[in-house]
Formats: sequence, structure tokens, C-alpha cells
Amino acid sequence: MIPTLVIVGRPNVGKSTLFNRLTRSRDALVADMPGLTRDRHYGRGRLGDKPYLVVDTGGFEPAAKDGIMHEMARQAEAAIAEADVLLFVVDGRAGLSPQDQAIAERLRKTGRPLLLVVNKGEGMNRPVVAAEFHELGCGTPLVVSAAHGDGVNELVDEALASFPEETAAPEASAGPRVAVAGRPNVGKSTFINTLLGEERVIAFDMPGTTRDAIEVPFSRNGREYTLIDTAGLRRRGKVFEAVEKFSVIKTLQAVEECNVVVLMVDASQDISDQDAHIAGFAIEAGRALVVAVNKWDAVDDYRREIVKMNIERKLNFLGFARVHYISALKGDGIGGVLASVDKAWSAAMAKLSTPKLTRALIAAVAKQAPPRHGIFRPKMRYAHQGGRNPPLIVIHGNALDHLPDSYRRYLERTFMEGFKLQGTPLRVQFKSSSNPYGDKKD
Repeated sequence: MIPTLVIVGRPNVGKSTLFNRLTRSRDALVADMPGLTRDRHYGRGRLGDKPYLVVDTGGFEPAAKDGIMHEMARQAEAAIAEADVLLFVVDGRAGLSPQDQAIAERLRKTGRPLLLVVNKGEGMNRPVVAAEFHELGCGTPLVVSAAHGDGVNELVDEALASFPEETAAPEASAGPRVAVAGRPNVGKSTFINTLLGEERVIAFDMPGTTRDAIEVPFSRNGREYTLIDTAGLRRRGKVFEAVEKFSVIKTLQAVEECNVVVLMVDASQDISDQDAHIAGFAIEAGRALVVAVNKWDAVDDYRREIVKMNIERKLNFLGFARVHYISALKGDGIGGVLASVDKAWSAAMAKLSTPKLTRALIAAVAKQAPPRHGIFRPKMRYAHQGGRNPPLIVIHGNALDHLPDSYRRYLERTFMEGFKLQGTPLRVQFKSSSNPYGDKKD
């Protein structure tokens, strides 16, 4: 098995910076603000022939009894339970704190291999910085600088010393990447936890609980997925904190890098312009899309009719997407959402043969010819597939540069209906043949 390194420590000691250094990525949000990370965040790393998994955790407060800090502590405890090596990070500049001592006592009781990492040691005398941390009883302190990389390779060497030289790394999921997006507090984290059957991400009755884009591998009925829990997106005018701005960026990146977006809306609230903006961004990115109307069990029949009318009115441009009415908390209807994700993913990755596309094009032109441009009518000769996710159909012919958008949309609808590509947007691109005699004089 590939070793798992779990990073633990009190808030704002540089855990996420160390995570990014160990994974050679910028996946974890980093800012000079305590409590930024809340959920478990997984990443992959490698040192020479030794691969490893790294888990970033939120600020650990073992004594927390309620509130968001208690939920963060539960996430940290879950990560500790699956660790092969614990990396206990402390702040070398701030010095030893009572909270460090409480965490050290908790970690020693686990009996798991433990390394004490004194961070922020750049430009300082290492023995002097490490001296006061010996009293934690967690072994010899290792002084590093996660921000600058000082001592990080030595730290990884020490952490992996007892593991074999070569360990086969698990292959990344080959299935669809599914991002769950929507406004704050619509139940995105609850939906993911219900699918997984465990509290993998913090689901808390407070808008803005999720701040990062959390990726979770998931398997169901023999099919692999990567679920991505994203931060709730508010209107730009209501985003003030720098942290929330970073969260918005991470969410938009997750949408761009996924295969299918599950747009989650709240049945107890009106469908807002922000819901339409999120859906519009997903379509612009070319992502397949499924709509999940959550908290359906919490509204009466009159409210349900209002919600359905609002969806038809404000999300009418999502005619290709399936709509499901669910209760993420109770698990009602979430199986149907996953089935639609499968169909949308299959449609987005469909292979379309050139002869079938050309026959469909000829039939579409026979049914409705393209409008003239001047004295000429554009002539379409054949079509072929130019890409997938989303499907791209390239049409070749003459004088296609002036075809109106309305005719492009007509062809898109025709191809989607003819090839049953429900759940994914489709792109049509025109490519006109050049006139070989155009530049020659009479």
C-alpha cells in the first residue's frame, strides 16, 4: 500500500503550505488567516521511487465540543485514523503554545509514527528554534520552511524511511470528474456525504462552510468517479473577504476541469439569477450538466409548482439537462442524479462517425435550408467530429462565414436529438473552403 502522510497542527502554522510543497501543486488554499482549511484535502506526491499520499487537515482543536471547530476536529480525527505517518506541524516563529501541547498529547496516544515538524524556520538558527519543542515528547524536532522548501526533502526521507523503495501507486480514477456547484447552503456537502455513506466533508448549517474544492474518489456499481465539493458561489457584489474570492476561483477552476457539473438549487428558495450564472459558466466551459433540486421534502405542493415554473422560466436554456427533485439529507432521488451523470458523461464522450454526421447534416439542410447571404446560399458538404467533452462537430462547405447564430442553434438541436446527446452541450463549428482562384487576376 502507498503510505499516507497526514498533516496535523493548530490553525495557521503552515499546514496547507506544506501540503502544496509535498504535492508540488497549489491545490490547497493558502492565506495568512487561521481556520482557512476545514475539510480533509488529499494529494499525491513522490520522492524518487517512493510515491505517497498527503492529507491536509484543518486547524486541530481536540477540546472543541461544538460549532465549526468541532466539525473540523472530527475531520482531523478521521484523517489521523487512516495515517501511516503523522506530521505534527508547529510554528517555529510563534513558539510553543498550550494548544500544541494538547495536540501532542492526543497524537502520542494514537501510537502511530509521528514526526514533529517545526515550520517557518527560514533564516533562523535551527537548534535554537527546535530547542523548546523537545518538551512535547514527539521525538527530535525537524526544522523546515514549507514556504521556501528548506528541509522538506529531508522530512519526506525521514517519513518514508520505513517503507519499501518502490511501491505501486494507485491509478487515478478513469471515470468522470463530477463537480457539485451552487449557491451557499443548498446542500452540496450533504449530497456528497450521503452518496459516500460517511461524513467525508463538513456539512454545517452555515453558509460558506466549504472554502476549498475537495476531491473525493468514489466507486458505485463498479464505476469510478471523482466527486468535487465546491464552495458556494454568491453574487459578485456580496463577495468581500479575500478568502471567499479565492474560494470562488477554486470553484470556477473545478467546474472548468471537471466532466459533469451537478447544479444544485434549493427548493425552499427562489431560483435566482446566480443559479443561472453558474449554469451559464458551466455551459461556456463546455461541461455536461445535471440539475438537482434539493430539499424537495421540505416544501409543500404549491411551492413545488412554483419551483418548477421558475426552473422553466429562468433555466430554460438548460433544455438538454435532466432535472431531479431530491432530498440529499434523506437520500431520496440521489441515485437518479448519479444515473443522469452517467448518461451525461457518455453523451459528452460519445464518438460520432463521419458518415452518420454527414447524413444527419444533409437531412437537416433538406428540412430547413440555410438563409441566403446576398445572391449566394451557403452550401454544406460534410460534417465530422472535431472533439469530445463537449462534442464538437465541424461542418465543411462554401460561404459558411455568414450563417446566422439561429441556424447554428438549429443544427445543434438537430444533432443532439438525432444522436440522443442529452445532458451535454454541443458545439458546431463552420469551416469554409477557400477559393483557389480568389487571388488571381482575370
